[in-house]
Amino acid sequence: MQVAIVIPVRYASTRYPGKPLATLKGANGLEKTLVHRTWEAASKVKGVEKVVVATDDHRIVDEVLSFGGESILTSSECLNGTERCAEALQKFENFYDIVVNVQGDAPLSPPEFVESLVRTLKDNSEAQVATPVLRCDGTILSRLKADRKNGRVGGTTVVIGQGNKALYFSKEVIPWCNQKFGPNDLTPIFHHVGIYAYRKEALEWYSRTKPSILEDLEGLEQLRFLGGGIAINCVEVNAKGRVFWELNNPSDIKFIEEEFNALGID
Repeated sequence: MQVAIVIPVRYASTRYPGKPLATLKGANGLEKTLVHRTWEAASKVKGVEKVVVATDDHRIVDEVLSFGGESILTSSECLNGTERCAEALQKFENFYDIVVNVQGDAPLSPPEFVESLVRTLKDNSEAQVATPVLRCDGTILSRLKADRKNGRVGGTTVVIGQGNKALYFSKEVIPWCNQKFGPNDLTPIFHHVGIYAYRKEALEWYSRTKPSILEDLEGLEQLRFLGGGIAINCVEVNAKGRVFWELNNPSDIKFIEEEFNALGID
């Protein structure tokens, strides 16, 4: 089965305009743009035939070309990253059986997260979409709650049902839990890692289906699948002591740079 990684990137983010070109310092003090660091992380994944940045902005295309990456232009009408991945698949003439959407704001995505999703689709012929989830410890849960308390849109959480199928995703912290946890205590809250693996049939369905009401309300693209009756397989992954954090707000840069230092990522 042929596998492609698509990194959907949009310059005109309403919450953080120009975010893909924001710079982050590595352990050696070297600054690289967010899109560069995400492309480097995606390029470490094994068993993938192509890694490409899909964008609607020539500034991002120029940046990707400057560090030797591959980029394609997609429509400015794409509503989200999944639609951008679907358009990229069309440009690839549906050559790839599995497309992995690695969010352009997730430079800390470990390669094994992506590899586990690809294995899930290869091993389970009925699975159409797979995404990784991390059980929050007390530290990550407190960051998620702090974001919501301060009016920031932080990470997404997910409630999981039978067969590890997603019941619902939200930018609120769900399920509600008033229990107190220590920094290293495991909690019943799952942080959704913004990576998806799709069979090409699922992407084709998505591209011809209108957004759902819940998708519009939450601003979460994956809810279109759930609203249409397409299950999303949640794959629990092990962070192995690493902190996974997306760049949703400028304040997140310090957390990501701290992790670069801890991991020795230049």
